[in-house]
Amino acid sequence: MSSQATLLFDAPGPRARLRNHALTVLALVALLAIAWFIYVRFDEKDQWAPEIWQPFIEARTWTGFILPGLIGTLKAAALAAVFALLFGAVFGLARLSDHRWVRVPAGVVVEFFRAIPLLLLIFFIFYLLPSLLGGGDYILFALVAGLTLYNGSVLAEVVRAGVLSVPRGQSEAAYAIGLRKTGVMVRILLPQAVTAMLPAIIAQLVVLLKDTALGFIVSYVDLLSMGFRIIPPNFPGALIPAAIVIGIIYIGLNMLLSAFAQWLEKRSRRSRKSSARPIAPPSAIPSLGPGAGPPSDVVTLK
Repeated sequence: MSSQATLLFDAPGPRARLRNHALTVLALVALLAIAWFIYVRFDEKDQWAPEIWQPFIEARTWTGFILPGLIGTLKAAALAAVFALLFGAVFGLARLSDHRWVRVPAGVVVEFFRAIPLLLLIFFIFYLLPSLLGGGDYILFALVAGLTLYNGSVLAEVVRAGVLSVPRGQSEAAYAIGLRKTGVMVRILLPQAVTAMLPAIIAQLVVLLKDTALGFIVSYVDLLSMGFRIIPPNFPGALIPAAIVIGIIYIGLNMLLSAFAQWLEKRSRRSRKSSARPIAPPSAIPSLGPGAGPPSDVVTLK
């Protein structure tokens, strides 16, 4: 009974299973038809010709173009991830402050940067810095700053929701034995909240990694720039093969991070060290407004 009560839908019967299998077969046939259509169209344009794929089996293409682009992507992602985590921790905890003069400005900052499109934010920083600081190379800084401000604001909501997901009785018991608020936060709430936050944090870092491709707009040398701007002029006709190879690399990186996130989620669900449940992905976290204080109960995420 307990296992059945956890189901979100009724177990399918024989007719439903037959219908599901039939729909699965039809979907598979449709995907194969689309794949065959793409293959035929590419073949008509000689996109499968061995000579245009030849550069991607040569070591110099990887060492001279693809690996430097991969390093650029990982460099921007690593820097932005570190700063976004710091930004999210500081502003997420600031939004939980009992002091209105701390909570309200932190809420305004978080809501402001969550509302601005990331591409617009990168553009604004890229064109603003030369006007303020003079000439120089601000490409990496603009990309990392934009990723930090946007993803850090999302992570601030993750931190806030993670702390609020800890049952209220935990903090009440800590206050009852004489701990101050700082001690309650550091010793009781944060250790449990981290377990609940990890899956959502990793999921947002996957988004951050994909968003590094926006550096293409400001001429940052990354995987996307190598695949669409640098490789094709050096190897005529290799635009489509380069796009396919770069796309596979992006998919591989995101699948690795996604698998790590799923592993963390399963591990956190099995953990007995925390009474807080894993929170929803960052995209599901609602906004309470810049001046909203901590709710009286656990946050319910849509």
